[in-house]
Amino acid sequence: MARSTGQFQPQLATIYARLPRAAALLDVSESTIQKLTREDKTFPKPRKIGERSTGWLVRELMEWAENRPVSDIPPPANTARQA
Repeated sequence: MARSTGQFQPQLATIYARLPRAAALLDVSESTIQKLTREDKTFPKPRKIGERSTGWLVRELMEWAENRPVSDIPPPANTARQA
């Protein structure tokens, strides 16, 4: 059966993120992800994906990021939009 171009095609969301993608999602370095995994009790632990590969559930990374405290540190003066 041929697909028509007007047919709805659901988008599949990424479920797992390996180290480089996990770091990119959180806008931190890969070494920061590794440190958080070792030292931060609230940071999600990687899951076993295959025999020799692991990754983080994207949903857990997003939940962790959303639960981070709001910063009271203002951005540097040179980052303001100039007219």
